[in-house]
Amino acid sequence: MHKDKEKLNKRIAEKLQTNLTADSHIIELFTFDYNQKRTVVGTDEAGRGPAAGGVFASAVCFNKRSKKLIEELSILNDSKQLSKKKREYLYDIIKNETVNSTICIEVDEIEKINILNASLKAMKLACEDVINRVDYDKLIVLVDGNKMIKDFDYSQKYVIKGDSRSASIAAASILAKVSRDRYMEKLDSLYPEYGWAHNAGYLTKEHLKAIDEFGLTKFHRPSFLRKHFETQKQLSLFV
Repeated sequence: MHKDKEKLNKRIAEKLQTNLTADSHIIELFTFDYNQKRTVVGTDEAGRGPAAGGVFASAVCFNKRSKKLIEELSILNDSKQLSKKKREYLYDIIKNETVNSTICIEVDEIEKINILNASLKAMKLACEDVINRVDYDKLIVLVDGNKMIKDFDYSQKYVIKGDSRSASIAAASILAKVSRDRYMEKLDSLYPEYGWAHNAGYLTKEHLKAIDEFGLTKFHRPSFLRKHFETQKQLSLFV
């Protein structure tokens, strides 16, 4: 670890009054947020890639930090790097110990404004909800990825791979991922033939086979399936 970074991490660990070492990933995550020198709101999305279901975005502000909270969050990381069990464990802590919001943009709107704009809209709404409920002098919104929120009235910057660099973004990634997984499990109970409880709406072979057999539901994103249907049409010419 670079000496200056190590000193900063150590100072943050001492400020948090935790026994976790300066090279602990959770300390690095919170150091990144502290280094913004402003109140931080982190935001991330889940569900941009699947061909079924809405897209979710969450926003999180750690308005209160304690030794107990930091140590309970010691495994916090990008949601994709954690098991379902660990995500579920972190979800309850983050929900109860932060100012947070989760927004879903459903399929009909995704089809109207496209998935990127839907994702950014969900982030905007989630962030605005959190900002309206926190006290701050100066504030910065950290957006995971390489895009900025459109038509946004607050200071912001994007953070590439932010869910593995910022505590607030990592926490938002957990809320968005768990919320969407639970949503897809509910949809799976309505349409079990598509396997959404375990494929989350992504176009697995199982999912594509079910689409060919049973057709589309109102929860599918037709724009994500154009290539598949074009391929099927071409194949049919040789049958």
